[in-house]
Amino acid sequence: MHSPTRSRTRSPSASAVALWSGALSAVLLAFVAAEWGPLITLDRAVAEGMHDSAVRSPALTQANRILSDWVWDPWAMRVLVAVGVVWLWRHGERLLAVWAASVSVLGSAVQQVLKAAVGRERPQWPDPVDSAHFSAFPSGHAMTAAVTCGLLLWLLSRSGAGRRVRAVVLLVGLVSVVGVGLSRLYLGVHWASDVLGGWLLGTCLVAVAILTYERTAARGAAGRDGRDGKGAERRGGYVA
Repeated sequence: MHSPTRSRTRSPSASAVALWSGALSAVLLAFVAAEWGPLITLDRAVAEGMHDSAVRSPALTQANRILSDWVWDPWAMRVLVAVGVVWLWRHGERLLAVWAASVSVLGSAVQQVLKAAVGRERPQWPDPVDSAHFSAFPSGHAMTAAVTCGLLLWLLSRSGAGRRVRAVVLLVGLVSVVGVGLSRLYLGVHWASDVLGGWLLGTCLVAVAILTYERTAARGAAGRDGRDGKGAERRGGYVA
C-alpha cells in the first residue's frame, strides 16, 4: 500500500473534485426541488426522445434491461466493493477495509434519504418498457456505480497496481458509470437530471472519503512516529 505521505500528494485534486462536485450537486438539487422550468423542459425532451427509441427497438431495450438489472445493478456493484473489502481485511488493511465498506453503505443511505426528501416523480408513460420503485432523484444506479468505481480505482492506486491494470479498470469504470446512467434513461425510469445528480453525488462522496481517510491515516502515522521517537530517546538516555 502507498504510504500516507504519498497519498497526501493527491489531496489537492481530491479537494477540488469534492468542492466542485459538491457545489454542482447542491445547485442541481435546488433546481430539481424548485422544479426550475428550463431543467424540467430539458428533462422531458431527453426522456421523450429516449422513450420513443426504446419503444421502436425492443431488442435494444431488452439489452439495456439486462445491463441495468444484472450487470450494473446496485447490488452487483456492492458485491464488488465487498470483494475489495475482504481482500483488504485479509491483507491487514483493516482501517481501509472498514472505510471502504462505510463509504459504500453511506452512499446507499444518502441516496435513499434524498429520494424521500425530494419525492420526485419518475417519468410516466402510456406504454412503459420498464418500471422502477421509489422516488426518482437521485438515480440510485448512477450514484452506486460512481461510488463503487471511484472506490475501486482509489484502492487500486493505493495498492500499487500497475499502470495497465489501472487503465483497464478506469476504462471499465467509465463505461459502467456512463452506461448505467444512459440505460436508466433509455428504459424511461429516470430523468436526465436524476442521473447527473447520481454521478455528482457519488463523485463527491468518494472524493470526501479519500480526503478524510488520508488525513486520518496521516495523523495516525504521525502519532506512531512520535511515540517511536520518544521511545528511542528513552532507550538512548538509559544506555548513556
